[in-house]
Amino acid sequence: MGAALTVARRELAGYFATPVATVFIVIFLVLAGALTFTLGNFFGRGQADLIPFFSFVPWLFLFLVPALTMRLWAEERRLGTIELLLTLPLPQWAAVLGKFLAAWAFCGIALALTFPLWITVNILGSPDNGVILSGYVGCLLVAGAYLALGAAVSALTRNQVIAFVLAVALCFVFVAAGSPIVTEFLDTRLPVLAEIARNLSVAERFGGFTRGVIAARDLIFFASFIGFFLFVNAVVLDHRKAD
Repeated sequence: MGAALTVARRELAGYFATPVATVFIVIFLVLAGALTFTLGNFFGRGQADLIPFFSFVPWLFLFLVPALTMRLWAEERRLGTIELLLTLPLPQWAAVLGKFLAAWAFCGIALALTFPLWITVNILGSPDNGVILSGYVGCLLVAGAYLALGAAVSALTRNQVIAFVLAVALCFVFVAAGSPIVTEFLDTRLPVLAEIARNLSVAERFGGFTRGVIAARDLIFFASFIGFFLFVNAVVLDHRKAD
């Protein structure tokens, strides 16, 4: 873990050494606030909670997280520095995990900066702060799932645009899988696939956290999802290294 944390610290510092961090955080905060207070009908609902904010997070991350992951490995491959990184005296899994942890910590910082929303609902009413905290945990897990998938896709290509488009498309599949449109369509034709779609839906699993329910099955799902795509990331890199 020491090697992974060393890579994570280097990567996290790299985010803040360029405009990437500022641009990502500003766009995320502006969109989160705008969607919460306008489309989310924050004041019109007459309830002091962050449900409007949480309902948009999976869709915000759908575009912003791939923008973060598209450079993780694609940039290394384009610049030719991936060979240097993979020949350093550290396990390959440490490089994969370190880059993932850095991006995850960065997303955590972006989420933490939405604290004015939490303060606002406490000023306006008496929300269940336990439910809000649970929702934030869910947001962090959704970000981790997208990051792991996006990192695996980034390892496949040296073109950042391709990495971004593929990551958005795949993340969309896992978000939309549990939507009523998809599940109702499958229910009338292939009920088995409908149940599989619900079980694989990131949005469906995230819904429990927004209600204050931190279920073991949802934690296992996100842990397995993240672990699987980090494994895919490592396998892809190992294959590229062999080439």
